[in-house]
Amino acid sequence: MARTSTRTPIAITGLGVVTPAGSTVDDFWATLLAGRSTAAPLETDVDSGELGVRFGCAVRGLADVGLIPPKESRRMDPFARFGVTAALSAYRDAGSPSPDPRRTAIVVGNAVGGRQTTDAESGNYFRHGPQRVNPLLPLVSMPNAAAALLAMRLGWHGPALTIATTCASGVDAIGHAMLMLRDHRADVVIAGGAESTLSPVTLAAFANLNAVSARFEEPELASRPFDVDRDGFVMGEGAGFVVLERADDARARGARTYGLVAGYGSTADAHHLAMPLPDGSAAVTAMQEAIADAGLDPSDIAHVNAHGTSTQQNDRAEANALTKVFGPGGPPVTSTKSVIGHLIGAAGAVEAIAAVLTNQHAVVPPTANHERLEPGMEIDVVHREPRSITPGPALSNSFGFGGHNACLVVTP
Repeated sequence: MARTSTRTPIAITGLGVVTPAGSTVDDFWATLLAGRSTAAPLETDVDSGELGVRFGCAVRGLADVGLIPPKESRRMDPFARFGVTAALSAYRDAGSPSPDPRRTAIVVGNAVGGRQTTDAESGNYFRHGPQRVNPLLPLVSMPNAAAALLAMRLGWHGPALTIATTCASGVDAIGHAMLMLRDHRADVVIAGGAESTLSPVTLAAFANLNAVSARFEEPELASRPFDVDRDGFVMGEGAGFVVLERADDARARGARTYGLVAGYGSTADAHHLAMPLPDGSAAVTAMQEAIADAGLDPSDIAHVNAHGTSTQQNDRAEANALTKVFGPGGPPVTSTKSVIGHLIGAAGAVEAIAAVLTNQHAVVPPTANHERLEPGMEIDVVHREPRSITPGPALSNSFGFGGHNACLVVTP
């Protein structure tokens, strides 16, 4: 039974995405519902045999005309272009609120910054010498570029922050935005995550780490969270952003509300740079903190958007943690990564948006490619087809390299 919460309710008034599944919220949602993986061979000038991984989930056909001037767009790393586009889409979706510029904030989750540009300029250096390196490289590739460019575009003078907790960055960004609004440090916050890591160097590193799937011949079948035959994740790229306001302020300006960000929890495994705690104990605490912060009990959670990477150890640890929080069975679980791949620093934000849309449409998208649950896992994975549910509080999990755990609860 839900407990009484005295927290200031924080409303979600705008959504924006740039993903391999589409760069509008409607296209993104339709692809999730279809349970169709977007993994495909990548266009690269590096020999695929040398690279070690030949496919990923790429953003294709991004139309940012009208949001970012072409000249400015060409001078951005893809991660910043994705982030600014998704954030401006969310801002426009929220009705373009116009608060006091000093009472605003921007919080962007990002893990590696402008990796595409850095790798390209490294190639210039080794092929043509130091004089051919772009002098703007430090500015284009800095992890805070998306936050800085968005603040410039909107003329917002409040904090413009970048959070780097690897795969948990997007959830941590939204969680910190919620806390800023609760503490009345800002009146409107744009928060989310942006990432583009589909560069040869990054792909090779993850391949050498044995973290990505080796299902080269059938990339669309590679990401299969919680499935007994999973063998690694699929790299992806993109961005997801929300506009957050205190619910009373949103009502006062007549804004549409998608739901509330009601709870946030964050912990550290303090265990290993790459491997999660096998028993999932710190992840359990993060989930419990988020649920309690929302004034709820585990029995109130209607569904879970899992971290669900499709790696052996991460999925096993998360399944153990979910069972400890909810008991065997528990609420229906899905993994958005099965469709769009692992967006690293953007993953949590995009997946939180998926959880919001699940409540909006009263249906849980299926986990693509999931055929048979690993023996010993006691969770209810939605697969093969969407599942209708009664909208209710949803838990969105993100667990990152370095042992970062971040969880959000969003409510209708």
